[in-house]
Amino acid sequence: MKRILLGLIAGAVLSQAAVLVGDSSRGAALFKSQNCETCHSVNGEGGKMAPDLGKRSSRGYSPSDLAGLMWNHAPQMWSAMEKANLTKPKLDSQQAADLFAYFFAARYFEKKGDAGRGRQLFVSKGCADCHNITSTNGLGGTPVMKWASVTDPIELARQMWNHSPKMRDTMNAKGMKMPILTALEMNDISVYLQNLPQTKNLKPEFAPASPTTGEVLFQAKGCTGCHVGDNSLAKKSSMRTAGEFAASMWNHSSKMKQQSELLPEEMRRLVGYIWALQFSNDDGTAARGQKVFESRGCATCHDKGQAPKLAMGDRANSYEMISVLWGHGPSMQKQMASQGIKWPRFENTDMSDLLAYLKTRR
Repeated sequence: MKRILLGLIAGAVLSQAAVLVGDSSRGAALFKSQNCETCHSVNGEGGKMAPDLGKRSSRGYSPSDLAGLMWNHAPQMWSAMEKANLTKPKLDSQQAADLFAYFFAARYFEKKGDAGRGRQLFVSKGCADCHNITSTNGLGGTPVMKWASVTDPIELARQMWNHSPKMRDTMNAKGMKMPILTALEMNDISVYLQNLPQTKNLKPEFAPASPTTGEVLFQAKGCTGCHVGDNSLAKKSSMRTAGEFAASMWNHSSKMKQQSELLPEEMRRLVGYIWALQFSNDDGTAARGQKVFESRGCATCHDKGQAPKLAMGDRANSYEMISVLWGHGPSMQKQMASQGIKWPRFENTDMSDLLAYLKTRR
């Protein structure tokens, strides 16, 4: 599997919190070294005794989703590992971020589009007028099989942005309207191109760069002039799939005149920043989180001296919760069982609410 780097962040505000970057290539290696693949698979590769972790479990998959799922299934996982004589892994927060990056990368490339519709769209939207599949046509368009963007959504978004002005001029000269693409249409086109005989064996790549340098570039490029208030990217989810992001860049570019093209490194930095924004806060509610803390039995031990008081403050994030689970969970389970306390389960927004509450405890 080629290197895929997902830039993710844990913290409420980029400029105020330490950046935690998840590297999915490290996550893939960790998945194997910690024997996760003995039971689990990712997109069909690995064990079959437990769920495939590359399958989308929810539309808004986030670090808190992973933390909640791990907590819910931890006792069964530990029992299965004991029966298989496998050592229980201990994960630090960085390793948890790496695993999330790996799982999310697999979900990010999940083929939910339709290749048949994509082929029709490739023609009806005017793409086929300039771009043949294997050769350069009379209009000079680069053949699809030479597009790096077929398997790299960052390059796809960059090309959509950079290509838009030329495409707009060409279509205006022909008396055609600039097409607007929905995320579904973009995904259909991508799936069609990814399943051509010449491209179907290519591996996906995804390599955002530092969120911090991306934030500086975001300001330097003047993006902050428009993306404020209700248009703030922190309030949008335009990058939860490759199709969403590429369509967003294409449509946005067609509505304005770019001052300059984006270089590959610039796009990687911008993507790292936007990804970080969308995972910087799981939007939990502290008041609900306090009820979760009490109803799940956390207060029974952590507020009565039987276990350390949970005053996590800014350290309260999903990756830290996963680290705590694998470091202290087995002993917690034994202690809870001895007192007749059920192992907690977290549903819906429970985990994000709990984290919001733990941030207030200092």
